[in-house]
Amino acid sequence: MRISRVRRPWRFAAVALIAGTVLLSSGCGRGDKSPSWQGGGTNQADGGSASAEPSPTPTLSTVAVTEPAADAKDVVAITAVKYTSEDPENTTVTVTDAKGSEVKGTLDKDDKTWKPEKALAYGTQYTVTVNGTATEGKNGSATSTFTTMAKPAKTIRVTSFLGDNQKVGVGMPLIIKFSKSIPEKYRAEVERRMTVTATPAQEGTWGWVSPTEVHYRPKVFWQANSKVFYKVQLAGVPLGSGYYGKSDLTVDLNIGRAFVMTVSNKTKQMTVKENGKVIKTIPVSLGKSSTPSSSGTMVVMDKQRHTIFDTTDTDPVNGYKTPIDYAQRITWSGQFIHAAPWSEGKQGHVNVSHGCVNVSEAMGAWLFSRTMMGDPITVSGTEEKLKDGNGWTDWSLSYEQFKKKSYL
Repeated sequence: MRISRVRRPWRFAAVALIAGTVLLSSGCGRGDKSPSWQGGGTNQADGGSASAEPSPTPTLSTVAVTEPAADAKDVVAITAVKYTSEDPENTTVTVTDAKGSEVKGTLDKDDKTWKPEKALAYGTQYTVTVNGTATEGKNGSATSTFTTMAKPAKTIRVTSFLGDNQKVGVGMPLIIKFSKSIPEKYRAEVERRMTVTATPAQEGTWGWVSPTEVHYRPKVFWQANSKVFYKVQLAGVPLGSGYYGKSDLTVDLNIGRAFVMTVSNKTKQMTVKENGKVIKTIPVSLGKSSTPSSSGTMVVMDKQRHTIFDTTDTDPVNGYKTPIDYAQRITWSGQFIHAAPWSEGKQGHVNVSHGCVNVSEAMGAWLFSRTMMGDPITVSGTEEKLKDGNGWTDWSLSYEQFKKKSYL
């Protein structure tokens, strides 16, 4: 009887416990097509645990790739690789394409950034391997992959009319043009991707003359016989509204002797210096008061041995058609250095031209045989100041004024 009294409460409790378990299971499993005890776990009846196996502890490393993110898609083709390292000085970065070929690039160990030498191929998977220094409990390597974007449908072309091994004068600005306007917010990045290397080294800056054109000039005229190399790396660079740079551009340029012309309206004389030495003084006739020549520094933009000046399209009443020899354009508005045999008696004394720098037939031929595109000419003392943009007028501004046209 004593034993019966002990067992009876135990049996009751066991029944209650089982019933509670059934009710609890029924409540949690209602509408659940995959109860937690089905599949994957170890069955309690087999003596195991119903909980999942614990995840393996991730391998620790002293390095890691932070950008682009692992397995990232649609990555821009000029992306930089960023990483972390506990020992940056002894860390290397290797980027390989789908064929396993290594991609050329530059590594900034201070900034912990690797940049490709040129735009990566579109629609291609790349693998980044970072190797650092292992420490106790941590290995020293990490790998990551990413895939570049598809080739863009909208691109902007960059051009320079100057070509490799061309020789130009000491006043020649470097001129880069774009096939579409560059929004202001992207111009600083464009400038960072345009580099100029002069030998010997010379200070200079880029300056935007319009949304589609940017010029580079040194602080003072180029040193005679310099070598100038400039590079524009815009392939794959985002330029706004879904547009990307189409390609890169490089030019190797030669600067010639220093051939500099200065014209004084007061004396009506042109002084010509070559490499700093006066080699000729030439009488001139400048623009008469109704059509004055512009005062400022210009450069020779184009040369024509023989041409026809035709102003009848803009001035049907007083316009004229005149054959001209030894014409050298210095403004877009139509000012030239040219031979004017009809004004030889006035040259050195009176201004009679329509804004041009008139010289004799003989002096026109002499100048024409010696000048080249980019040779500078400075006119002073006339009634009208040269308008910025009326030709390659980069030298009509002080260096500090020109620098303000840069977005850097």
